[in-house]
Amino acid sequence: MSTQVLVPGDDKRPSLGQTLWQGDDGTARAGVAWDWVSMPAGVVAMVDPMALITNLQFLTPEGEVLAPFESARQLNEIVHALPWQYEVQRALSARH
Repeated sequence: MSTQVLVPGDDKRPSLGQTLWQGDDGTARAGVAWDWVSMPAGVVAMVDPMALITNLQFLTPEGEVLAPFESARQLNEIVHALPWQYEVQRALSARH
């Protein structure tokens, strides 16, 4: 949905920003957001894989709500399946 460069970065500090992804199945909308940092050699990484923000709620097969640390693993699998690094690189290139 959106990627923002909050700190453009330079030779002394990395670029920092936020990304928000959203999905819609026609009846409900879900989103997940996280902070990212640029690393050397054009690599971007999540600042803290445990600090994802979402409106998703994960359940066990029995219908019980997963604990936050268990949900973080599920959210990280979703994030790693998205082409978000490409979107961050595109946003960084647009700033130069």
